[in-house]
Amino acid sequence: MFATYPPAGLARRTESLSSSAIRDLLALTARDDVISLAGGLPATDLIPIDRIAAAAEAVLRTPDAVQYCETAGHRTLREVIAARESVERGGVSVPTDTVVVTHGSQQALTLLAQALIDPGAVVVVDEPAYTGALQVFSIAEARIEAVPITETGMDTDELDRRLTAGLRPTLVHTVANFHNPRGVTMSEQRRRHLAALADRYGFWVVEDDPYGEICFAATDPADGRGTPPPPIACFGDRVIRLSSASKILAPTLRVGWFVAPPAVCAAVELLKQGADLCGSSMTQLMTADMLGDTGWLAVHLGTLRREYACRATALTDALDAEFAGLLTVSRPTGGMFAWATFEDGTDTTALLQVALQHGVAFVPGTAFGSDSRYRHSLRLSFAGSTPTVLADAVRRLGAAHSASARGL
Repeated sequence: MFATYPPAGLARRTESLSSSAIRDLLALTARDDVISLAGGLPATDLIPIDRIAAAAEAVLRTPDAVQYCETAGHRTLREVIAARESVERGGVSVPTDTVVVTHGSQQALTLLAQALIDPGAVVVVDEPAYTGALQVFSIAEARIEAVPITETGMDTDELDRRLTAGLRPTLVHTVANFHNPRGVTMSEQRRRHLAALADRYGFWVVEDDPYGEICFAATDPADGRGTPPPPIACFGDRVIRLSSASKILAPTLRVGWFVAPPAVCAAVELLKQGADLCGSSMTQLMTADMLGDTGWLAVHLGTLRREYACRATALTDALDAEFAGLLTVSRPTGGMFAWATFEDGTDTTALLQVALQHGVAFVPGTAFGSDSRYRHSLRLSFAGSTPTVLADAVRRLGAAHSASARGL
């Protein structure tokens, strides 16, 4: 007879774990008859399959493509990223040793949280916020403080007021370019202000930038340029920049990275050794091959920008026509998302259940923040569907809204 033991316990931190609402929704929308505007997936038809295959064939001819690499990432890729980041920062040289490659940018965020956040520390996020960040900071047992964002990004004046009143965050996380979910871009004035606040109060800024290169319209009305303002990292020394190959090349490469001061890189590298030892040399070298091919990449990014611009316009025009004043819709200038708010009191969490019955999915606003005003909002991803499919999706959403209003 076997001895009887008490049930195996779980660590206390698991008590606060909950699955991302978006990830749960993806499971519900796997049906072929559902058009999903929910997930932030890049367009499968725009992923450069042939170029990826060519990169794979090329790198597999080199022995180190099938061997372990440095924990911080294959130096070839880190050099390419450092060069690209130097261009982003207006020619300011970015040392290779300040670049760490991770298994997607989500791992970068997780490792940074482990390195920088003690239980109970204050972390400031946008509101509404990227759900993946909320999940990471919850696991880190941080005390999350949400600061509203406006059409020009995080309200740094409000953050300044809270800091003056005694708030002392360890870290501020923001998606400055084409925000997820709001789609807005932080102005240069606010970027400068946030960096100055970080220097004054001694907190870290995590500038999460997976969408910055998918810019397809002027983001600065003053000069009409088609690129976001300079990175927040241009304006201060306490800024950590995250990015990823997932949105511009392919998610399956699982290549993300961050650029940070050497002490942060060293701490994360130690944590990463315990997590996975190192990433895939093969996919990192494939990514380096494509990102380093500047001529090809410029053409590819041009295609992405034109097609995503077309899809964003198709979605927002269809929403305006279908709902005729019942819905306020953002006009994306880049990225993958539109944010919309019903003016008639529609509860989008309740609407979603009806919408799924009509064959369309979205993410309710309450997935991104607890404020009651988000009950009437929704995030829609235009990236993964053609204009024809997007028009069909909006017709289905309109039918679902009508049925919901009738109580059907």
